[in-house]
Amino acid sequence: MGANIQLSLSKTQKLRLDKAVEELESLSSKVNSDATVTIADSIPVNHEDAILKGHGTADLNGEVVATLCGIVERVNKLIYVRALRSRYKPEVGDIVIGRVIEVAQKRWRLEINYSQDAILMLSSMNMPDGVQRRRTAVDELNMRSIFEEKDVVCAEVRGFQHDGLHLQARSQKYGKLNRGQLLTVPPYLVKRQKQHFHHLEQHGVDLILGCNGFIWVGEHIEAKDEMVEDQVDQSNKSSGSLEEQEKNYTTLETRKYLCRAANAVRVLSTLGFNITSEIIVGIADLSLSLNLDIHDMLGSEFHVLVAEKEVERRRSSKKKR
Repeated sequence: MGANIQLSLSKTQKLRLDKAVEELESLSSKVNSDATVTIADSIPVNHEDAILKGHGTADLNGEVVATLCGIVERVNKLIYVRALRSRYKPEVGDIVIGRVIEVAQKRWRLEINYSQDAILMLSSMNMPDGVQRRRTAVDELNMRSIFEEKDVVCAEVRGFQHDGLHLQARSQKYGKLNRGQLLTVPPYLVKRQKQHFHHLEQHGVDLILGCNGFIWVGEHIEAKDEMVEDQVDQSNKSSGSLEEQEKNYTTLETRKYLCRAANAVRVLSTLGFNITSEIIVGIADLSLSLNLDIHDMLGSEFHVLVAEKEVERRRSSKKKR
């Protein structure tokens, strides 16, 4: 955990961080310690069971050995090694965030931190008018008014088809993301959970934790009825009112908290800690309670403090059990 950290630490800070990392390792569950393997480790199996050798295993002189560092998993007769620090592997239903890299015929191509680009078909999209209908040639011509290159989009993994990985965005919660920051973290730090959309009501901020390691921290935007919005927009355009400009303005308080939450994600990523909305809020609130400037959150001292706080958090949660 601590080995990959690229921070300019003083001697005292380094000692404190090493101590925190050691304590975290001792606090982490020892249940699967016997199932942890490194490359070339032998995996004990009962050969009479006609086992199936899966991903991360190989046969060497009649023995099953690991070809990856990770945890041995067994499903009936199948044995495989789950890598601890793996790349993103899409699963149907995953919430992902991507960046549009191409507008093609009836589809958008998105970069989603995976070994290949993902495809979002025009037919798998909620139309701006909100009406369920067949897509027409006019819709195809107007694709750029929905998403264009460089746009950040939230969608759901639909599955693999003959031409690649397909996404869908058939709900109000999916679509284009505005007024915020896109952060990239190692995908294994974002665990699959029941809820990947979080609204921090107190601060007017939305957090979207993409399973693919893309995290969005942005201003909270209410899902509105598009038809009504269009009519309001038309009347506002004619009057050119100041209200319209104010509506598109993010308040300074919200922007400050956005930056704090984004820096909290950066700190967690540097330390290699799992990323959840509760931990992000905890780190942002810790920086506020210490009266830290936003940019000081990226300093060495704050990283050490966060590691020490994580030790306290895990200790107390272990006692509660």
